[in-house]
Amino acid sequence: MAAAELTEEQGPSQARGFPRLLLLAWLLLALALLGAAGWTALFGKRADSEPAIAFDFRVPAKPLANGKAPRKTAGTNLIGAGAQPTAPMPAQPQGGQANVPPSIVPANISKPIYAGANLVADPDLIEPTTAGPLPRIGDDGRSPMNAYAPPVPNVQGPKIAIVVTGLGISAKATQAAIANLPPAVTLAFLPYADDVQRWVGEARKRGHEVLLEVPMEPYDFPDSDPGPHTLRAGSGADSNIDRLTWSLTRFTGYAGVTNLLGGRFMADPSALEPVMTFLARRGLVFFDAGPVSRSSAPDIAKRTGAPYVQSTANIDAIQTGMEIDQRLSELEARARLNGSAAGTAFVYPVTIERLTSWAQGLSGRGFVLVPASAIVPASSK
Repeated sequence: MAAAELTEEQGPSQARGFPRLLLLAWLLLALALLGAAGWTALFGKRADSEPAIAFDFRVPAKPLANGKAPRKTAGTNLIGAGAQPTAPMPAQPQGGQANVPPSIVPANISKPIYAGANLVADPDLIEPTTAGPLPRIGDDGRSPMNAYAPPVPNVQGPKIAIVVTGLGISAKATQAAIANLPPAVTLAFLPYADDVQRWVGEARKRGHEVLLEVPMEPYDFPDSDPGPHTLRAGSGADSNIDRLTWSLTRFTGYAGVTNLLGGRFMADPSALEPVMTFLARRGLVFFDAGPVSRSSAPDIAKRTGAPYVQSTANIDAIQTGMEIDQRLSELEARARLNGSAAGTAFVYPVTIERLTSWAQGLSGRGFVLVPASAIVPASSK
């Protein structure tokens, strides 16, 4: 009886002990998992325990012919153009690596230099400086705007000027634009690439008017950075003229300048007026590529008589063929209404293709495609 009572008393005690042991085991397991998570958080990487796919987009660098790497300018992505050929570039780009044109402008310009039949450098229009050739009005009164401008056909009809920007950095895109666009399209080159003078010579050889893109401060600077030597709204006139002079001395053969970005700078008349005055005294046209509603350039041009052209359309703000065609149609309507109109585009492949197609039927619609300098008011020339 005593043994039976003892067994009955021990049975419930053992039953109660089993859940406690199970609970303790679960607690130890939870502590182990928490410890492992803490170790990973402190000493490991979250991505180590997750599946991942990685793509390597690095392109192996191609050595240049001289074995030297291309020089880079701070804040600017320059594309090495490769070896310099001795023969002229082909009439049409064949794809692949672009052929950089031969050098025709010497370091010391002592006589007029022509690219084909078109002037690309003239010592009478150059002020030699330690930085490079600075354009000036010649002693005979000739200005770079007139000397480097292509002839305009004596044809009646509303005039349209197109300025394509962004040339001189990508050799392939630059070659495609020069080779395919009609000669009456004006080409704007950035001042940063070492071989930009070669491309300018080729553009002049094909009959294109050339502009220089001058980096100017945008509203979201420095998030958007046009590159070294940017003209700043908060800088004094002397500082901006020094920066402008650096850009102006990179190459020769251009009829004027246009702004690279520059929303904030162009809206500040106290910053812009000394620059436009300096350019006018050097015989250069200023092509305003920004929206007129924010630019102080039209008022400054009227007040000072500076040669000036205002773009009224950004043709490829949306890079589709349909949108570009629509902007070009609107530009035609504006030219028909006002007698002339100017538009701005970038050197996108789709832009080059649509502009080339559009220009083929332009004369049949009664319009005349002209360089940008051709629509400068006669009173400013």
